[in-house]
Amino acid sequence: MQGFGAILRKELADHFSSYRFLILFALIAMVSLVSTYMVGLDIRHSLEGAAKPRFVFLLLFTASGVGFSLVQFVAFFGPLIGLILGFDAINRERNEGTLSKLLAQPIYRDAVINAKFTASVFIIALMLVSIVLVISGLGLIVIGVVPGPEEILRIAVYLCISIVYISLWLAVAILFSILFRSISTSALSMLAVWIFFTFFVSMGASAIAGALVSGSTADNPVAIVKSAHIQNAILLASPMELYNDATSTIIDPMRKTTRKLLQVGVMEQISMSRFSGPLPLSASILVVWPYIVMLLALMLISFGISYAVFMRQEIRSL
Repeated sequence: MQGFGAILRKELADHFSSYRFLILFALIAMVSLVSTYMVGLDIRHSLEGAAKPRFVFLLLFTASGVGFSLVQFVAFFGPLIGLILGFDAINRERNEGTLSKLLAQPIYRDAVINAKFTASVFIIALMLVSIVLVISGLGLIVIGVVPGPEEILRIAVYLCISIVYISLWLAVAILFSILFRSISTSALSMLAVWIFFTFFVSMGASAIAGALVSGSTADNPVAIVKSAHIQNAILLASPMELYNDATSTIIDPMRKTTRKLLQVGVMEQISMSRFSGPLPLSASILVVWPYIVMLLALMLISFGISYAVFMRQEIRSL
């Protein structure tokens, strides 16, 4: 792919030298460190004079520090990283007139969009890995607990899912930067999409489930379960819900399922008492594997559409 390496190096240099990257990284690192420090102090206070349980190190990522945990923070604000990195990836160069000059060189057109996407994914991975390493080091100092091999593997799987999740929003942002010539239009469109899937899908799922289930759900267990199933099915349309269910199960070994409401009968009680211990990592991955595949598929489909649209545009319109 001729020109891919040169454009990749140029995009990485632009990211590292931009104030946008520095401000974004500093803001996310500051919030993460403050939240982790407060969680670490609370964990250390709780463990004083008590035996340290297994997987206590993972509490740094799941316990709430300033009203939200690190997992919740990435689920809610992580898409903004992808949107900020990609909303002007193409239309900015188009408006400045550099894109047509770039494509006039002996460089394949697909090298441009592939390099831009790869560079942004590298930046996302670098930010997440750096923040997790700093948080882990801070946790070692504050709570004084060394993570075990399975905890390290769970954190690594969590990082991979987070990179795919944010890259999905990056691919969608690049698509909007291709479709709209105006940078402000693409930014507002992406914010509207993010707000819709973050807020309105959850509210709409609750309203639709309540409308479809007849009768009083307060006194009818069957209606409660049916309403919960409908609501969960609608929520799966949101990438944030897929990410929340996947990462919560991976980072919390005691969580056995992604369901939020379970029918517990006699046999279920026997099964739950028999398997009351933490799940191994392989079993946790099997539980959330459909969610991981859906996130990866959505990312590839979004980038594939961006790739196809960009390749079919006329050079004169670029």
